[in-house]
Amino acid sequence: MRKAGNAAKPAGAAQFPRAQQAARAKPAPGRPAASRDVIETTVLDSGLTVVTEHMPDVLSVSLGFWVGTGSVDEPGTLAGASHFLEHLLFKGTSARSARDIAEAVDGVGGDLNAFTTKEHTAFYVRVLAEQADLGLDILSEIIWGPALRPDELEAERQVILEEILMHADEPADEVHDVYNSAMYPLHPLGRDVLGLEETVRAASRDDIAAFHRLHYRTGNIVVTAAGFVEHAQVVEGIATRLDKAAVEVGRDLLMGGGPPARSVPVAEARRRLVAKRQTEQAHIMFGMPGFPRDHPDRQVLNVLDHILGGGMSSRLFQSVREERGLAYSVYSYRSGYEGVGDFAVYAGTAPSRAAEVVKVVSEELDKMAATGPSEEELAAAKSHIRGATALGLEDSGARMSRLGRSQLAHGRVPSLAELEEQIAAVTLDDLARVAADVLGGARTLVVLGPFEEDAFSDWEAGA
Repeated sequence: MRKAGNAAKPAGAAQFPRAQQAARAKPAPGRPAASRDVIETTVLDSGLTVVTEHMPDVLSVSLGFWVGTGSVDEPGTLAGASHFLEHLLFKGTSARSARDIAEAVDGVGGDLNAFTTKEHTAFYVRVLAEQADLGLDILSEIIWGPALRPDELEAERQVILEEILMHADEPADEVHDVYNSAMYPLHPLGRDVLGLEETVRAASRDDIAAFHRLHYRTGNIVVTAAGFVEHAQVVEGIATRLDKAAVEVGRDLLMGGGPPARSVPVAEARRRLVAKRQTEQAHIMFGMPGFPRDHPDRQVLNVLDHILGGGMSSRLFQSVREERGLAYSVYSYRSGYEGVGDFAVYAGTAPSRAAEVVKVVSEELDKMAATGPSEEELAAAKSHIRGATALGLEDSGARMSRLGRSQLAHGRVPSLAELEEQIAAVTLDDLARVAADVLGGARTLVVLGPFEEDAFSDWEAGA
């Protein structure tokens, strides 16, 4: 949910001139006006949020436009529209062709890219700090003024269809889509972000343009910047470009809007799903209901995830791979969405050993649910998470991504000190309680490989 201070003005609301807009920007709640935080947040009168992190010891700046819309927000007939738009926005604007965009960024040694998730779509560029204006120009133009030319749309449609086929040829990737369909049946969370072949083929230029007009408005966009950059300059730069885009495109088409309304899955997860594929390996997944992204125990589950399957010292890695040699890859992960979440375990093994892997993983989950972890495991997990978090944020791109994800998911960006405090506060009692709740509840088994649909029915009967 977005905080009240981020409420967007309705479409057509009056817009202040550039300098006045920047001057009237609202500071983040709870921060004294005289302070000088490394992370600064401003909500423009248009509803657009700007978050920056100053890194004085780097030469680069990473800039991102984060749209709070992903595949979960697509109607069934437009499955894949967010990903389709991600591709199309790089095909050019009224002022720049796709080649112009590529040459402008390549010419200064920068990187330009984008990605789509279940709940948001992100476009980002990393350049030398002295080229920050170029980065803002490119991102502003593709977000607010894409050409969406019919011939380019058709060319990109074929690219996406090839991407869907390529994804289907990677069973270690496809199994996660099968897993989501089992965990969230009859809900958009259960669909592949890439979309379906039939919906991608059917989407028209008008369909995609209407989807863009609905979701790519200021109340649903967060702009982030991390690196050798000043917050006030980014705010002023965004205000300038937004005013320009409003003149060129139309104020009513850009201003206002807000996060899309979402429904929580109501259908129960399937207990077992076997997808028959002629693969060399069996790809096995267990799924359990987890926590929504804003759940108070999400950091407890973070620690539990590491202890169970987060690294080479984890229980699953040691039991499945090191002690028994059953798999090369085995791990766990957690996913948190708006109103719902899940906890997953993956292992890849030879088809002849799939039943044994299912048995061993089930036993490890039972053991953790019954007794929880040890004091030594808790201490090691806290130390690992602290180090991995710090090491993972040593470049401007990682910092910029953290700003965008946190602002969209939680309406604020917690400091690293705050995150460390949350991890440090996790106790053995917390872990035992969450392990019993998550790992001790209902489980879903998903297997992709050379098996008939009724395979592993003994597991379901005994689960």
